[in-house]
Amino acid sequence: MPLPVPSSRRDFLRAAAAGSVLAAAAPVVFAAEPSPGPKIRLGIVGGRFGATFQFHEHPDCVVEAVSDLRPERRAALQKTYRCAKAYDSLALLLQDRAVDAVFLATPAPDHAEHTLAALKAGKHVLCAVPLALTLDDCRRVAAAVKASGLTYMMAETSWWQQATISARIFFQAGKFGTLYHTESMYHHAGLESLWFENGKPTWRHGLPPMLYPTHCTAHLVGVTGEKLTAVSCQGWGDNDPLLRGNPYGNPFWNETAQFKTDRGHTLQVQVWWRGAHRGGERARFYGDKMSFFFPEPNGLGAVIVRHGKQTEKDSGGFERALPGFENYAIPEWWATDLLPAPLRHRSGHEGSHTFITHEFVDSLVRRRRPAVDLAAALACTVPGIVAHESALRDGERLAIPDLAG
Repeated sequence: MPLPVPSSRRDFLRAAAAGSVLAAAAPVVFAAEPSPGPKIRLGIVGGRFGATFQFHEHPDCVVEAVSDLRPERRAALQKTYRCAKAYDSLALLLQDRAVDAVFLATPAPDHAEHTLAALKAGKHVLCAVPLALTLDDCRRVAAAVKASGLTYMMAETSWWQQATISARIFFQAGKFGTLYHTESMYHHAGLESLWFENGKPTWRHGLPPMLYPTHCTAHLVGVTGEKLTAVSCQGWGDNDPLLRGNPYGNPFWNETAQFKTDRGHTLQVQVWWRGAHRGGERARFYGDKMSFFFPEPNGLGAVIVRHGKQTEKDSGGFERALPGFENYAIPEWWATDLLPAPLRHRSGHEGSHTFITHEFVDSLVRRRRPAVDLAAALACTVPGIVAHESALRDGERLAIPDLAG
């Protein structure tokens, strides 16, 4: 059924969101020519993470207004995006009728309330990760997005890492055979340096690792589209005084989860805030025909492993398949026609920021569903919330609800 012809720019954008359910879920090969619709007029809220994107470079976007509670961060946003209009708060920005959509680069505990406020104001939403920190807030956001007819997208960087794009292409081409197991690691020691500012705790103080799971869960959800259905998770803490009194009641520095998928496969996720580890966000994909390992920190590059056609003897004298190893040079996908020409340059989080910029803007002007839409955001966020509950119950296996409906 054809979509109605919009009578105005705002009608066009609403029709785009309403029609997004008709769009294919498969990854999009982006068109190089200008879009047929009006430019998106974007408001950006949050002058730290929010200042690291490229909306001012996108041919289909204008940064209409910016906001941050701190004057110095508002000024930084204005400078980055060459924007004359600035507001002291999100509430004031949402009153601006010229703003079509907002990018919420705000603290994680605020994401649900900020998303709800933006939707109520009639704005499309791009939100930093995660979608929310509780199951109740996930339900509230899901209901509001569905009722609004507006577009929601989560700005998950791991979905658009250059190595993740390669893995997605391998999967679509059937290179893995059956991709039966995935491992994803988000190792980020030293985050406690952000727990306090001017002697006062920030929202990051004691944040449970699995309430920030999307950098890992996106490595599987964003490649195969699988949903995670059950989890057993273990946490590790050491009674460090730094953990005491955190608002989450969290005793853990590190959490490690074993998930089951709706296709009977497995995903192991490690979100670790402390320890002698290499650091970084990386994944390993295991298939019965081919496996793919992301580059490791400290110089070890990406590797493809193929099921061996030859055999060897192990150290015990038993015969086994001899795997084939290949070095893999990850393409710079950001330099290709996957992006408009002005965005074909390096960007933050392993080249992901230009892709996030384009995916959100392009999904609106081309009347399609964004890749990391509500369903994908829930599929990446909800499993971590349940995993943390499992860790608090000493690894009890818990079912993961499907809140996408």
